[in-house]
Amino acid sequence: MKHWLLLFLAGWLPFADAGLPGDDELLPAEQAFSFQATMASNDRIRAVWDIADGYYLYKSKFRFATDAEGIRLGDAVLPAGKIKQDEFFGDIETYRQQLVVEIPFSREAGAANSFELKASSQGCADIGVCYPPQTQLAALTIADNDTPTPGGGALQALNDLGAVLGFGNDDELLPADQAFQLDVQVSDADTLTANWLIAEGYYLYRHTFEFAIDSADGTTLLPARMPDGEHKTDEFFGEIQVYHQLAQAEIPVQRASPAATPVALTVKYQGCAERGVCYPPIVKTLDLLLPAAAAATTTGTPPESDRPAPGLSEQDAIAKRLTEGNLLATLAAFFGFGLLLAFTPCVFPMIPILSSIIVGQGEKITAHRGFVLSLVYVLAMAVTYTVAGVFAGLFGENLQAAFQNPWMLSGFAAVFVLLSLSMFGFYDLQMPAFLQSRLTEVSNRQKSGSLTGVAIMGFLSALIVGPCVAAPLAGALIYIGQSGDAVLGGLALFALSMGMGTPLIAIGTGAGKLLPGAGPWMDRIKAVFGVMLLAVAIWMLERILPASITMLLWAALLILCSVYLSALDGLPVEASGWARLWKGIGVVSLVYGILLLIGAASGAHDPLQPLQNVMAKQGSAQSSQQAHLPFVKIKTVTDLERELADAARQGKAVMVDFYADWCVSCKEMEKYTFAKADVQRALSGMVLLQADVTANDEADKTLLKHLQLIGPPSMLFYDSSGNKRPELSLVGYKPADEFVQHVQDLK
Repeated sequence: MKHWLLLFLAGWLPFADAGLPGDDELLPAEQAFSFQATMASNDRIRAVWDIADGYYLYKSKFRFATDAEGIRLGDAVLPAGKIKQDEFFGDIETYRQQLVVEIPFSREAGAANSFELKASSQGCADIGVCYPPQTQLAALTIADNDTPTPGGGALQALNDLGAVLGFGNDDELLPADQAFQLDVQVSDADTLTANWLIAEGYYLYRHTFEFAIDSADGTTLLPARMPDGEHKTDEFFGEIQVYHQLAQAEIPVQRASPAATPVALTVKYQGCAERGVCYPPIVKTLDLLLPAAAAATTTGTPPESDRPAPGLSEQDAIAKRLTEGNLLATLAAFFGFGLLLAFTPCVFPMIPILSSIIVGQGEKITAHRGFVLSLVYVLAMAVTYTVAGVFAGLFGENLQAAFQNPWMLSGFAAVFVLLSLSMFGFYDLQMPAFLQSRLTEVSNRQKSGSLTGVAIMGFLSALIVGPCVAAPLAGALIYIGQSGDAVLGGLALFALSMGMGTPLIAIGTGAGKLLPGAGPWMDRIKAVFGVMLLAVAIWMLERILPASITMLLWAALLILCSVYLSALDGLPVEASGWARLWKGIGVVSLVYGILLLIGAASGAHDPLQPLQNVMAKQGSAQSSQQAHLPFVKIKTVTDLERELADAARQGKAVMVDFYADWCVSCKEMEKYTFAKADVQRALSGMVLLQADVTANDEADKTLLKHLQLIGPPSMLFYDSSGNKRPELSLVGYKPADEFVQHVQDLK
């Protein structure tokens, strides 16, 4: 019945001169969402909606079009909105009070100077009634190129001087107020929001923003929150950050009184034109009215439960960078992110894989050959990451997670074992003829360095070896999922992957140059990489085998290595220093392998602390089991909603952790972050939920899609009222100190 009533009201609204009787009288759409559009410049349109108190517009419903021949509209620049829990659309972004949108356009030769803009939008009233989609029209005229730009003073004199010296009007500088259009809004009783629309070819310095407030009752400002800018090497300031197209600042206000308060906000900023001309510092003072704190929700401001905490999570900020940033600068940033990710445990196992391929070349290896093999491996890895990432962003299916099943991991580990045995020369043993010929064929193909085989190994490594989700990867996937722009998102993923692979290329090329020629040395080096391949196989099996079994495998590997290094053999008196060094390493390997055997027998789970249970039994160490966080296990969306509702009734904040056995970073979080005493103290008093998505079944996929997550490790936070805090969401591994700071921000 409610839906029929809403439809009836929505259909009736456009014809109503007066709304419903009483205080809840509805305004006609053209009054609730007053619209006007003007020419910001000869290639940009400025559209402004003045939104009545108690009404809001949906960000996702804006569309812009024109029927004029030769006029093409670009992508509109929409500022960030307020997150609202909508009955029909879920978590969505909305706008209140005033919205300023800049729309770039291009005009073909011969096209008319005048055209009509069609702006479509949809909004609702807070009383629960939504309007049908509205299309509003604006007639626009493009100024002739010889029309002087308004302005005055020193800047106008500069423009006039340019004209005298013969510079065309294409080189005219915009007045500062047109180059940097400032709009300040009172977002709520405790927050001011300043937005700058920046003309094409201009930018603002991030470090020059200053904010001050003058209030009779002692109201003060807290530090403003601004997103990271684009990096730029400036002639005068050195390495700095700047903003193009759009700049935004959220300015928290610390109030001395809850009553409605008039204030004067002073804003200072400075910018330049790309051609090398900089404006003097700009100072603006604006008179604003802070609404009464207790009545903030009655003046068109969303209620507290609908208000997001200010700021963006790391992955959301990266996704926003894709939307707003310069293409080359964005790709360079993602390449840099990839370089940083190259030094994480998810990429380390690829080093012995690639190195073993190069060592398998034997005496034929050269620096050039090493470079080619490394490049093919990295390109295959990068293309796989890109395709898998675009697929995940568009369809919400994580291909890497699909490959983390026991059969796939066991098969790939078996391949590494076979390749390792070829490094040791075991294929020369007398085996059954059919098996010997098959293994020899596989080994020879590996040694031949077939580029197809190398590419296949890069493809499989990307999907199976390192299924890690980090903030840059999540940001790119969020952008693809929200915008549907697979091209830009895919380019960002490819740049990220190439950054991850650049150290691999350097290592492969260096190995091709530094490896010794044929002889005993080459056999020893092959044996070293054979051991490394066995280590990668055990590392992969850790995801599916019990900890005690993997500790036995590590012990066996270390003890066998110690035998190979002559740990149990005597040394002749004339033995060289190198021989003594290798024997010493062998003895250490033997001792540690024995400790692992003892640890496995005692029930220990951590190869780095094999005697923790033995020492605990003697009373000389900590408890045999490290203190674990008291997670409540959840599996479905229903489980999550039930626990969140229960926590809200108790007035407790909530952390939701997503874990999987095959997730390397999850194990890091468990061992190096959650096990820390200060982290456990910080989380005390909170409800801790954990979703184990190891199985990657339909329930796991549904839960991840419901929360718009790519995969583990991911952590979500909710405050004591049950409101989601998206700016505190974490993706990827976080050290203990950074994690504690996140929890303190929530509290």
